[in-house]
Amino acid sequence: MTAHHPQDDLLMSYGAGALGESWSLAVATHLAYCPVCRQKVGAAESVGGVMLEDARPETLSSTALSAVLMKLDDPVEAEPAPIPPPGSSTIPQPLRNYIGGDLEKIVWKSIGGGAYQFFISTRDRDQARLLRIPAGKPVPEHSHRGRELTLVLKGNFSDQNGNYQSGDLEDVDESMTHQPLAGGDQDCICLAVTDAALKFKNLIPRLVQTLIRI
Repeated sequence: MTAHHPQDDLLMSYGAGALGESWSLAVATHLAYCPVCRQKVGAAESVGGVMLEDARPETLSSTALSAVLMKLDDPVEAEPAPIPPPGSSTIPQPLRNYIGGDLEKIVWKSIGGGAYQFFISTRDRDQARLLRIPAGKPVPEHSHRGRELTLVLKGNFSDQNGNYQSGDLEDVDESMTHQPLAGGDQDCICLAVTDAALKFKNLIPRLVQTLIRI
């Protein structure tokens, strides 16, 4: 059972189909682990359906049909997959559709300090990536210029908000300054989504920030 979840505004927006692709990817992957959040999203979808049924009919614009037909070409979201066992390198749906099914086959790029990242291609302006933090090591202390979601896929990390295990999602904004520390038993692999660059406290991370696009 996961202990850390997306905030309700994200779940409601996801249920309404109002989230961008990168954010939807993080929320949908968390749902593969979390029956509690799946239930909340189901409730949000039900409320949205009732509101549509009760809505007064309106005249459609001339472009409405084209917009609907374009939506038919979008990929259909799969049902949440069974939760991978602890320590597994198996990737849950729908993240699997983006990067394949095995974390061991990811082609990582070094970002210094023994950490690695892998960019995930999405069609919005926000940034989705995998991060691999060495066991027992912290990431550089930083704050945020926007919102950041971090979903643990393998291993664990901790900060002042608690300890995050596989399936847990940390949801932070500009008010949060932290230095997540990977657990000492294995590298921590996370899915991270941001809408703005991080604000690092120390000089060296700031100097390489443009190069590593984080």
